[in-house]
Amino acid sequence: MDRLIEELKPLQSGLYGKDFLLTWERTEAELKAILKIAEGLKSLYESNCSTKVFQSGLAVSLFRDHSTRTRFSYASAANLLGLTVQDLDEGKSQIAHGETVRETANMISFLTEAIGIRDDMYLGAGNAYMQEVAESLDLGKADGVLHQRPVVVNLQCDMDHPTQSMADLQHLVQTYGSLENLKGKKIAMTWAYSPSYGKPLSVPQGIISLMTRFGMEVTLAHPEGYDLVPECMKNASEFASASGGSFSVSNSMEEAFADADIVYPKSWAPYKVMETRTELLRNKDHKGLEDLEQKCLAQNAKFTGWECTESLMKTTRDGKALYMHCLPADISSVSCEKGEVEASVFDRYRTPTYIQAGYKPYIIAAMIFAAKFDNPAAMFQDLIQRDLKRVHTIS
Repeated sequence: MDRLIEELKPLQSGLYGKDFLLTWERTEAELKAILKIAEGLKSLYESNCSTKVFQSGLAVSLFRDHSTRTRFSYASAANLLGLTVQDLDEGKSQIAHGETVRETANMISFLTEAIGIRDDMYLGAGNAYMQEVAESLDLGKADGVLHQRPVVVNLQCDMDHPTQSMADLQHLVQTYGSLENLKGKKIAMTWAYSPSYGKPLSVPQGIISLMTRFGMEVTLAHPEGYDLVPECMKNASEFASASGGSFSVSNSMEEAFADADIVYPKSWAPYKVMETRTELLRNKDHKGLEDLEQKCLAQNAKFTGWECTESLMKTTRDGKALYMHCLPADISSVSCEKGEVEASVFDRYRTPTYIQAGYKPYIIAAMIFAAKFDNPAAMFQDLIQRDLKRVHTIS
């Protein structure tokens, strides 16, 4: 822990009092600080040391889409820090009666330290909603309505899934030993076939925007027409140039897998389709949505060959690339007839993917921790000196 605390000291600036909405809004030093704080919290937890830095307070969660890993990771993160989770069910609130975003944001925040939001259903709306909540909280604090201003954490939006991509990065750091060791490693972020429709673009966008920050050789592969949001493509290209890495786009899964160190086969909906879907959802055009779904499923069916197979895995670096997935994966002959990954490949990497998911609670806790305390290194020193046990043991 002494080494980690020393490494954390020069990385602290910029995160205190700030929301965590998009990784590309944060500096490289700030991203490194989140990784270090997460590592520290994990170390203390596994050493049976209490990390409850709050004696009271709420962590409000708002999930506008289904979730297992992120929902429980947020609850675990809040509990790790000593906060109580309160889920905001919009159907049971005054939001259903026309309550404004500004009013809702303030009314849920009187004794709240963090607000986690998942809003990935509408392209062009999820991140914008989070920004509106953040601005409303700024006004509430400035007007004296709120004693403290909660940090807003993006638990997935239409643009980015920062808690996922940062957990993925932490997994890579632990797998390869350091951030420095990731330089020059080839990661293939590829589309893969799924029998479902409308999966968000935020995971692949988050991966290409984050991994290019640290000198990795990032290849994005997808069938023609399955493009991502242009802003994220631009980010990835610019970050790769700045870090000494690379960013390339291919319409061949085979090309992307060739000599790759890491593969991340994951389905997503085409950017233009998600734009159309957003318009239909807003207009409550159910017939239009049904027609779009059938059209997209038929389009997906043309690319059933985009599957992570044993034969493809053999073409990776020494035939031993690390397989990654945000879960749940569409596993061929298990969760569906034909999917993103062959059952034998997934079974071989099942434990690593679960370990990958296990970093997310610590990443979320780190984002809250960094925003609420201006000297994380000193806080860690205090937690160690306090030496309260997380689980009481008899000596």
